[in-house]
Order: sequence, then C-alpha cells, then structure tokens
Amino acid sequence: MSLQGLTRRALMSMSTALVASTVRLQPASAQQQVALRVSTSDPIDENANHYVWFEKFAASLKTSVGDRIRLDLFPNSQLGKEADVVQQVKIGSTDMMLTGSSIWATVAPELGMLDLGYMFDSYDHVAKVMDSQAGKTLEKLLADRTGVGVLGWGFHFGARSVYTKKPVARLADLKDVKLRVLPAPAFVETFKVMGAIPTPIPVNELYTALQTGVVDGFEHDPGTCIALKLYEQTKNCFLTEHLFSPMGAFIGKRALAKIPDDLKPAFTKAAADATSGQRAVALDKTKAAMAQLQGFGVAFTPMPAEERRAMQEEMAKRLYADFADRYPVTKPIFAAIAAARA
Repeated sequence: MSLQGLTRRALMSMSTALVASTVRLQPASAQQQVALRVSTSDPIDENANHYVWFEKFAASLKTSVGDRIRLDLFPNSQLGKEADVVQQVKIGSTDMMLTGSSIWATVAPELGMLDLGYMFDSYDHVAKVMDSQAGKTLEKLLADRTGVGVLGWGFHFGARSVYTKKPVARLADLKDVKLRVLPAPAFVETFKVMGAIPTPIPVNELYTALQTGVVDGFEHDPGTCIALKLYEQTKNCFLTEHLFSPMGAFIGKRALAKIPDDLKPAFTKAAADATSGQRAVALDKTKAAMAQLQGFGVAFTPMPAEERRAMQEEMAKRLYADFADRYPVTKPIFAAIAAARA
C-alpha cells in the first residue's frame, strides 16, 4: 500500500506502536535514572568550596552507579536567594543545597550556635564536633524539624574574617562600619558585640553592594572572596578568624525517597568520600587563597591576641549562655564543643 493510501487511523496506530517499541528497547538504567537538582550560591570554580564538594560527589557517583543518578547543578544562586532555596529543599522542588550551616538557622534556630563568634578554634576542632554525637544531635533536630538531612559537613576555604575598604587594625576601628552578614541571628548578634553595623544582604548581591557603598565591607572566607572577585572592591582584611563554621550538603526527604534502595549505599559512600576529600582540599586551598589575595593587593592585619581572648569571653557571657537558655537542647552541645577544644 502506498503512503497516500494509508488512513489517518492507520498512521496513528503505527506511530503508537513505534513509540512503544522504542520504550521497550531502552535499557533499564535509562528508565530508572534519578535526576537531582542541586543549588549553590557559589560559581563553578575550583576556589569555591561548594563546587569542590559537588565535583567530588558527582565523580564518585559516576564511578559507582554510572548514569542511574544524574546531578543537575544550578550555581550562582540561579534558583533564587538562599533563604528561598531552603524552602524549596523543604518542599522538594529543589533536591539538594550546598551552603553554609547558618542559612538553615532561619528554620532550625538551634543550628545558629555553629555561627556564634569564636565558637571554634580551627577546622580540626569543627571536624571533631560535627563527626561526633554533638553533630548527629543537630542533624536529627534539623531532620525532625524540616525533613531535611545532612549528607556531609565540609569546610570553607579558610576561617571567616573581616574585609573592608578602609584599613582596620583593632576592634575599635570596626565601630559603626557597615558590614554585610548573612540573614541569620547569630551573625547579626556577633557583629553587634564586635561594634559593627551588621547588614544582611544575599551573597549574590554583595559585589554590587560594595561597589555602590551600601556596605563598607563584609565577613567571609578567603576562597569565596576570590571566587566572587570581592577583592576588587576591598583591599584590607582584619584577621579576626571569628568563624570556623562548617559547610553542609543538605538533601530533602523527597529527594532521598527518589534514590532506589540498591543505590543508597553508593550514594551515602559518595557523600562521605566527597566530604573527606573536600576537607583535605580546603586546608590546602586556604593557604593558597590567602597568598593569592595578597597577590591581588589585599593587606592582612592579624587581630591582637588579647582582643581575641576578650571577644571569646564576651561572646560566652553575652551570647553562648543566652543561646543555651533559649534552646536547652544545645547545652550539652556547647559542653561538647568546649571539651573538644581541650
């Protein structure tokens, strides 16, 4: 029969049969592929701590499960401000989020303790705490409150310090300086104690805010300063090293439910491998990032040791005790952090 002689019904029948046969011929792995949307405020850059964790996670998954899990990365806050993405992960419209711990304090305020000034002395101190029962307690609290789990706690590329347009040599020089901080209570309160004017601004708006004078400076880690080219606007760093907070890989319960049971061990191992690998890279990157910033003309001024000790005592008196009173579940965690320091 010629093509012209075929009826419309016959053509539709042949088309349906062809589609059906194509589906049957697809390999099982293609039919079962799980796609996960992953958000980060960082760019795709080897100096971005989120991306290093993601890169190692993706590589490990590719090796262990092939194409059965696909990760779609949305960098540069493409899916919205971090506060909005937190809600997306909670409801399942975004599957994973790579970010600092602080933004999750907006929905689980107990996590804000990780971002209280001078809480940790080093990233080794952070690892001891977050890998212990103290860290597991915070993870369970987050899961119970929001349905969101933690795949791993990585490191930022260096402690957070203060970067400003004008030189700062002592805490007194920070008085009334407008500093960009994350929209989290712990950050705001910490910088009030330090004498600055904390100004919450999304990180993807920070460069413009510096450029236009909305803020006089910011506090962040050196790796992010390079990744976002913030050194173009600020040439002075006051090495307060006030915050060694962890970076987290967060996943919603709906996303976890997508992972087939036979792939969950590989998925968990990939996350553990990414975390340990990213931590090692972070320690090396910190040294390299600070040297690179110096090459870009950034001057580093250490915080006087006596001022650091005084700030630790002030934070314990004015913030830690009050925080533990408001959120009693954190009292043993504060104790665990102090014990890990010793």
